[in-house]
Amino acid sequence: MPCLLYFRRVKNLLLPIDYLVYQLKAKGPQGIHSPFVFELYNKVIAGSAMYYEFIPIEHLRERLLHTKETIEVTDFGAGGKSTGITQTRKVKHIARKSAIPAKEGRLLFRLVNFMQPRNIIEMGTSLGISTLYQYKACPDAKLITMEGSRGTSTFAGINFKILQADTIRRVVGDFAETLPEVIKNLSFVDYVFFDGNHRKEATIEYFHQFLPFASENAVFVFDDIRWSQGMKEAWEEIIKEPKATVTVDLFSIGLVFLNRAQKKQDFVLRYYTPFS
Repeated sequence: MPCLLYFRRVKNLLLPIDYLVYQLKAKGPQGIHSPFVFELYNKVIAGSAMYYEFIPIEHLRERLLHTKETIEVTDFGAGGKSTGITQTRKVKHIARKSAIPAKEGRLLFRLVNFMQPRNIIEMGTSLGISTLYQYKACPDAKLITMEGSRGTSTFAGINFKILQADTIRRVVGDFAETLPEVIKNLSFVDYVFFDGNHRKEATIEYFHQFLPFASENAVFVFDDIRWSQGMKEAWEEIIKEPKATVTVDLFSIGLVFLNRAQKKQDFVLRYYTPFS
């Protein structure tokens, strides 16, 4: 993601300082002494394998970046100045500012491919680019993607059909209302991607709501952990959770593994930054 675009997206005025601190702390493979994290680093974080599934997703992104279509978007997260307000927005602007960058999408693909979860919950569908990366990595998994805006979810559903991902289940509405219903029907969860509400309190609350349902090898993925001071504080609180046995800070993305067989370890690993 280009540097200037990232600055327009985030609300953290101290991002350059955070980046320097991250660079000083971040380790490569030589500083990893956990066999699990070493394998994760080589196969997922530093992985460079190209999969044929990437091509149609990126073709779809290019189409979205040049379309003249508009949709009605209702904002329930922290991305707007108000919540619950519906506005008409150009799809190409959403694709440019909100869709997950290709490098991060490929990271999610490799992570899902590595973990092979039986079920996946995504909080924040947007246009469905991140959803498709995760779905295509493990199409046999049950995937539920949650979105506050009906117009956005409907448009994502069209994208799913284009890429033959019809088994993805879409849940629409304010997370405060829809999440309890989703959780009520869970027996367990293997993988959760948190990217729908960038408020500190909401992020921590969602984390704790899913925590009792985490399977033995579950992974929770948090996007934009330095998007704002509040998100930084949320991440710092989440990694203190005793059940979060292995945490990995990748600057913009945070990974939380709830593997009970692993001892408590927190890693800051070199990966992708908005300045690369």
